[in-house]
Amino acid sequence: EVQLVESGGGLVQAGGSLRLSCAASGFTDHYAIGWFRQAPGKEREGVSLIISSDGSTYYADSVKGRFTLSSDNAKNTVYLQMNSLKPEDTAVYYCAADRSIPIATKWAYELYEYWGQGTQVTVSS
Repeated sequence: EVQLVESGGGLVQAGGSLRLSCAASGFTDHYAIGWFRQAPGKEREGVSLIISSDGSTYYADSVKGRFTLSSDNAKNTVYLQMNSLKPEDTAVYYCAADRSIPIATKWAYELYEYWGQGTQVTVSS
């Protein structure tokens, strides 16, 4: 059984940083892990994605240059380092995973089978 456990959310002032973690268990082969976020009244949107087979990473335009995704394969954990945070980054952040995600549709959240419980990130102005 695949499980995803997120941690690291919190309250931070604009310009500050947070690091989110997603610990994955149950995968027996390569996988793709993405981060999504959803603000109140808004659609869930893709933020970042990492492919475990080759370590390639992808970012939404809204976070490029500010967010960095990395992984510790020994711990099966993915980290989302978020710098220069803005109030518009405020949302519940979800870790999502699947064994294979077409890159062309990587931000289509309905393609991801496994989801974490979500962690709140609040950026004050």
